[in-house]
Amino acid sequence: MSELYHKLKVYADSDHLPMHMPGHKRRMGLISDPFFIDITEIDGFDNLHHPNGILKEAQMRAASLYRSEETHYLVNGSTAGILAAVSGCTSYGGKLLLARNSHKSAYHGVLLRGLKVQYIYPQSTGKMGINGVILPEDVDYALKKDPDIQAVLVTSPTYDGIVSDIEKIAEVVHRYRIPLIVDEAHGAHFPFSDRFPKGSVSCGADVVVHSLHKTLPSLTQTGLIHLNGSLADREKIRRYLSVYQTSSPSYVLMAGIDECMDWIGKNKDAFERFFDRILAFRKKLGRMEHLALLKTESMDLSRVLVSVKGTRISGQELSRILRDEFQIELEMACNSYVCAITTVADTEENLERLLRAFMEVDRRLDSRLKGVWEPAGSKDTVLAAKSVCTLLEASEREKEDCPLSEAEGKVSGDFVTVYPPGIPLLAPGEVISREILDRILSSLQNGLEIHGTDRNILQVLRNGR
Repeated sequence: MSELYHKLKVYADSDHLPMHMPGHKRRMGLISDPFFIDITEIDGFDNLHHPNGILKEAQMRAASLYRSEETHYLVNGSTAGILAAVSGCTSYGGKLLLARNSHKSAYHGVLLRGLKVQYIYPQSTGKMGINGVILPEDVDYALKKDPDIQAVLVTSPTYDGIVSDIEKIAEVVHRYRIPLIVDEAHGAHFPFSDRFPKGSVSCGADVVVHSLHKTLPSLTQTGLIHLNGSLADREKIRRYLSVYQTSSPSYVLMAGIDECMDWIGKNKDAFERFFDRILAFRKKLGRMEHLALLKTESMDLSRVLVSVKGTRISGQELSRILRDEFQIELEMACNSYVCAITTVADTEENLERLLRAFMEVDRRLDSRLKGVWEPAGSKDTVLAAKSVCTLLEASEREKEDCPLSEAEGKVSGDFVTVYPPGIPLLAPGEVISREILDRILSSLQNGLEIHGTDRNILQVLRNGR
């Protein structure tokens, strides 16, 4: 038995409670033996890149569930969908209006297509310390100011569960006769209960990308892309799906998508019961005295954010306590808060176990863990950055290593990204400001995982700008 497989098996057999993706939570196994159904494109099993049989019918069933005009399977994750959407909705060297808190896959789409990019920034949530909504009026202002923009891409919900008004944003974007792309990776469950936020397909978005594995009982790396209306070039998007997806799509993953869709079609009432469980859980969790349940009207309630501000511990420390003492693994921890992902697979017993753990830590904060610790900031709020060239131009220029201590004022030659959620602090071609540099240093000091810096070294463009 290999070391990785052995470690996975030991973890699977343990009592650890997964409050993280994938959404099946290791307990809604719809496929038993993956090797048994791992085949290639043999007769009778269709071809994902040219579907005209069983896969075409499966994708039509998914479209019916989401009330989409056209839906395609994604077996390279929602990343492939975002890349295809960006590539299909713009011309090479064209211009994209992009929410600055987008996942790095959107930036990779910009880079691959040599696009110029204009940014729109999410609103502040004040003391919550997370990215807020994208305002329709900000989208309108940007489009009015720059008539060369060919498409708009926003993320809703965000990694933290913040949902923008996609219906109004779509109305704005469509006045300019261009397509709206919505990265709804974390909202694949929205359409299955009216008590969740309204899904972007029904809100009028032209292209919507879902990560099924994030919040639904589906295997990691599975997703959907939905195409609607006439503003997006559907044929062009289909072509790019063939470019960005593997030429040997996994029948295990495709079967996982189909099984997930089949389960949803037969169990929509499960989402109503799940929402009831979440409401009861959040009501009890809201009674904590020192830790705080973060909430706002524009939030998906299945995403649980707990703040440590004003306590003695950091988010990372809270996550460690839950892992080591309660065998509960959260989705994410940063300086000022932690995130737990709940899904339809979470039972009442699981939520009660998570509740008891949070309440016990909260009780300790009144006695053994006295004192006040105020975080310097949250890793998940985006900072404005000045671009001096396109991402593609920056990626092609000569680069050099630069110590963090000497990086202020230089131009980044690479992405600098905090994980999770994968939102770049810096993109290639952006000036490294003092504020951004301080955020990088603070994140490193607090033990956060950062891609793009190694041994306190950044890649910068040689000879400045």
